[in-house]
Amino acid sequence: MDLRPYLAGSTEPHLRSLSQALDAAAPADLVALVADQPDATLNDGDVTVRIVKTSAQTLTVTTRWGSETLEQVVNVSSAPLSKQELADALKNPERPLHRRDGRWYDGLPDAHGHGTVEKVVPAVTPESLGDASFKAAHGVKRAYIAGAMAGGIASPELVIAMGKAGYIGFYGAGGLDLKTVEQAVVRIKSELGDLPCGFNLLHNPGEPGVEESTVDLYLSKGVRTISASAYMGLTPAVARFRLANIREENGRIVAPNSVLAKVSRTEVAEPFLRPAPAKLLQELVASGGITARQAELAAHVPIAEDVTPEADSGGHTDGRPLSVLVPVFRRLRDRVQAEQNYAVVPRIGAAGGIADPESLAAALTMGAGYVLTGSINQCTVEAGTSDIVKEMLAQAGYADVTNGPAPDMFEIGAKVQVLSRGSLYAQRAQLLYEVYREHAAWENVPKPQRDKIEKQILGRSFEDVWADTAKYWTARDPREADRAQQDTHHRMALCFRWYLGMTSRWARMGDSARKRDYQIWCGPAMGLFNDWARGTPMERWQDRTVVGLADALMTGACTVLRTRIALT
Repeated sequence: MDLRPYLAGSTEPHLRSLSQALDAAAPADLVALVADQPDATLNDGDVTVRIVKTSAQTLTVTTRWGSETLEQVVNVSSAPLSKQELADALKNPERPLHRRDGRWYDGLPDAHGHGTVEKVVPAVTPESLGDASFKAAHGVKRAYIAGAMAGGIASPELVIAMGKAGYIGFYGAGGLDLKTVEQAVVRIKSELGDLPCGFNLLHNPGEPGVEESTVDLYLSKGVRTISASAYMGLTPAVARFRLANIREENGRIVAPNSVLAKVSRTEVAEPFLRPAPAKLLQELVASGGITARQAELAAHVPIAEDVTPEADSGGHTDGRPLSVLVPVFRRLRDRVQAEQNYAVVPRIGAAGGIADPESLAAALTMGAGYVLTGSINQCTVEAGTSDIVKEMLAQAGYADVTNGPAPDMFEIGAKVQVLSRGSLYAQRAQLLYEVYREHAAWENVPKPQRDKIEKQILGRSFEDVWADTAKYWTARDPREADRAQQDTHHRMALCFRWYLGMTSRWARMGDSARKRDYQIWCGPAMGLFNDWARGTPMERWQDRTVVGLADALMTGACTVLRTRIALT
């Protein structure tokens, strides 16, 4: 019912008395009159009605007939929203909205309401985003992971904070000695109990024994979830962890250990999406890693029920766009699932470049079942790196990254993506790689170049570096030290790897004298986050917490998704 002709000052003709018009009107017709003003007065000469908007849900209607007055409080399901009220409402993920006859209202439309409903914006909460089976499998409230950053950058404090807030974080065990990792496992599990937590298993092609020892540690300490990172193929260590204690209960296969594979290529992802190959299972049975019955059950479960395509990210990366990887991985998953018919359909996540609400919402819109963040978390108060590094990261733009030789795969020319602003790591490490490629021995390098490397890069003599390197490898793996004594080329590689390994340690420890050498794993996401956070309470890294970032991104993604519905 249109009551506007009865507004004071209106010249439109009255089609009936105001009393009759009010009897035919719905509450929504009343609130439409005060959508953009605090009150409205209606008059037809015999009756005067004043409508006052006392809250978003109530109106006070005062009616006067001559000397008689009647005041009523009218409850309304929703009131028309002004533009500012609509903008504010879209930011509240638990607040459904609908548009009727060109105006926006709170709540879902009433089936008995008047007018034509043109659009509905449902409640979209952080808890509703992502794959429900991911949240159930890992015991989390939200489908969001703080990824494992090696060297303990993803620290116990970070993992504990995430677990207590209903998320899951992965401890960055890569590159750390087993004693340090064991201490972290004990602390995290004692703090969190049954709350979700995960631990990294980093591929180490040069030292497969490190993977095996790490799996032994995890199994002995009751670790149930690992993130398999930097893998180029499936290894016995990963399969042994996944299949430990696999059993059948009431006709259902139970595999208590979970593997989350973080990969960049479909040819690497596929072995994780499939059961362990028969040959590998035979080897595990022969070595006593699993029983023959467990090998039979293993043929019915994938190595990983969570596979995360990693796009343009910090550290090891192929630099592929997320918009390509997610749909390609999803189609691969669907083909494998059609063949295997798993009881639990493997989930495809998204990682790399996720650093603001728009990018997180885009990943979910493409069908990612969960998201994983990395670079941005090392710029939080819980991250296990130095304040110097955090300040450098807080100043980074999206283009302030480059690629440099990887310490763990130096000889084969593998690269890692690092922060370029404020550091010369990439250039210096690349020079060492080129020298290694061009010369069979340190003694063959021209003396001017040797002097430059010792002074500007190593910071000490090559002989001193070799003395420390030989001591390290003699304790860790004597075969490497013996080989280097006989192979001058290998000796040079190990010494150059000393520098590459120390650069990340100098960064984590905050050695200001070696700031220009810092190796800081970082992707463009860091710059994206800094741009989004500018002018907000999270602009300074000192005000960034890993849970605060996760909450802000997830809640912001809800606003993005709801706004898209409203505007399309």
